[in-house]
Amino acid sequence: MTIMKLLSERPGELLPLSFFTERFGAAKSTISEDLALVKEALEADGSGLLRTHPGAAGGVQYWPLPSREEEQETLLELCRLLSDPSRILPGGFVYMTDLINHPIWSARIGGIMAARFIDAAPDAVLTVETKGIPLALMVARALGLPMVVARREGRVTEGPSVTLHYISGSTRRIHTMTVGLRTLQRGSRVLVVDDFMKAGATARAMVDVAGEMGATVVGVGVFVATAEPGRKQVERYVSLLTLEQVDEVARTVRVVPADRLSKE
Repeated sequence: MTIMKLLSERPGELLPLSFFTERFGAAKSTISEDLALVKEALEADGSGLLRTHPGAAGGVQYWPLPSREEEQETLLELCRLLSDPSRILPGGFVYMTDLINHPIWSARIGGIMAARFIDAAPDAVLTVETKGIPLALMVARALGLPMVVARREGRVTEGPSVTLHYISGSTRRIHTMTVGLRTLQRGSRVLVVDDFMKAGATARAMVDVAGEMGATVVGVGVFVATAEPGRKQVERYVSLLTLEQVDEVARTVRVVPADRLSKE
């Protein structure tokens, strides 16, 4: 139980066996046996991922990822909540802020998103202010990574930055996106996370600004993507839920689990 607590407090961090032996005053062989039991229990339950790395510089890494059953239960419940007609907003939008800002829901969503991209081995999670921040933070937390926020306006407290202008797909307005040079290192592997995607202009801008900074985007994850337009401005992305239909007159909305994990 104590080992699991220590692992849960440090998701994604490579912990050497000496980390545990110093705390428990136990031999490395004993700790190795205990970790083997933990790994066996996690695999049997399908919840969480524990990876061992042999050698002098090795150790263990743990990620608190949900099981497939937990994923499906969470996504179906979110679909039920988001399909409530009272969430319909003018313009055919659906109110999601209360769920994204709720720590329990955002943690669950973040864990599911993290599970989709853990094998891509990102170094950082990139999002844009402001609504996507809670979700991206939980994804970063589950993966044990730093979160980088693309600002709408530059801030003197973040030092030199890279600025990109892009056109919104729906309003055709020109927007600005700024990322501080110190927040994202050249050569980093970046996971882009956003709460909502319609045409994909914002996600495309995050991909482009990461490229301008010499980083490589290894994935684009979205909480909810609209069914239309089917062709987005990003070539590949992963959405957890699909907004299939909103009828402001009939007061109906339909949100379903994404039928494909990746789309082209």
